[in-house]
Amino acid sequence: MELRHLSGFVAVAEELHFGRAAERLHIAQSPLSQQIKLLERDLGVKLFDRTTRTVRLTAAGHALLGPARHLLAEASAVRRTVQAAHLGEVGRVTVGFAGASSYSALPLLTRAVNSELPGIELVLEGQTYTGEALGRIADGSLDVGFVALPVRRGITARVVRMERLVLALPDSHPLARQDEVHFAELAHEPFVTFPVARGSAVREAMVQACHDAGFAPRIAQEAPDSYNMLALVGAGVGLAVVVASARAIHLEHVVFRPLVGDDVPVLPIALGWRTGNRSAPLQAVLRVAEEVLPTPPDAPDAAA
Repeated sequence: MELRHLSGFVAVAEELHFGRAAERLHIAQSPLSQQIKLLERDLGVKLFDRTTRTVRLTAAGHALLGPARHLLAEASAVRRTVQAAHLGEVGRVTVGFAGASSYSALPLLTRAVNSELPGIELVLEGQTYTGEALGRIADGSLDVGFVALPVRRGITARVVRMERLVLALPDSHPLARQDEVHFAELAHEPFVTFPVARGSAVREAMVQACHDAGFAPRIAQEAPDSYNMLALVGAGVGLAVVVASARAIHLEHVVFRPLVGDDVPVLPIALGWRTGNRSAPLQAVLRVAEEVLPTPPDAPDAAA
């Protein structure tokens, strides 16, 4: 039993047509028919019932299809792993993330890396906000992180999404009856936000926008992550300024409203890494990230 025979069998089983299966495999129909005959001879069973018009799997063919797909997938994984080792794409890459922006982007990256780079292990470190992430990237304890602009000297960044700020508030709050909210309307409201010591860019943007609107925000409580922050909002502790990606977190009694005005910032969220870090695993992850997390057309220059 050879892998190419199994590959031919799976193609015919899925197409139920020798001509289409041969075209899919980029071979002539005659060699494909020969492969199926050799496989049937090796197994001692008939895999297809064939007429001039139809091709159908026999009971033995149905039984073989699942294991054949599994063996081909395992062989493909082995091939990718060996090729990755040859290219030096084997090792660990630590990724720092925090907040709803990375919650949306991170699954796209991890799934793509797991599929395309089987030799690389992603070590995910949550609650790593921009300030902390930039420091750890600079000192080498973190390979790459989701960060807001601007980044510090010695760090390279590429914008992967643009985030508008929205207001999270209890569904019973009077402002929830409005279609949109101006920052000036929040002057007397308590806020729930991320810890000041963690260097959250969302918190900094919220504080600056409040000052631009003519008031200093009153912080009622801090929360370690977006989920806990929205839970506090639902409990009536305060309102929260969050990125639009937070709307993917569904909690009872919490609603979101657009924030409007001339001074409402849009946050560029970027992947940042230490300039000059030529680690092969890191470069491979960055290459995959560029495919699944492309730079938005309205993104600013991350180096600015």
